[in-house]
Amino acid sequence: MSKDLSKGDRVSWDTPQGKTQGEVVEKKTKDFQHDGQKFTASDDDPAYIVTSEKSGSTAAHKGSSLNKLKS
Repeated sequence: MSKDLSKGDRVSWDTPQGKTQGEVVEKKTKDFQHDGQKFTASDDDPAYIVTSEKSGSTAAHKGSSLNKLKS
């Protein structure tokens, strides 16, 4: 079961360069493409588009790889 994240939530995730943080901009519940990659998503296992605070770039992540930060 995935975490319950919403648009605007601050989250952190691991990258090869270390932990980073950003904001959820969209919740996906159907399969989609982002930056040329295919992602699977469903109501039970959503994916999220997040914007990095450091770079401003967007990425797609499964909810299981995101940690919600306190406001």
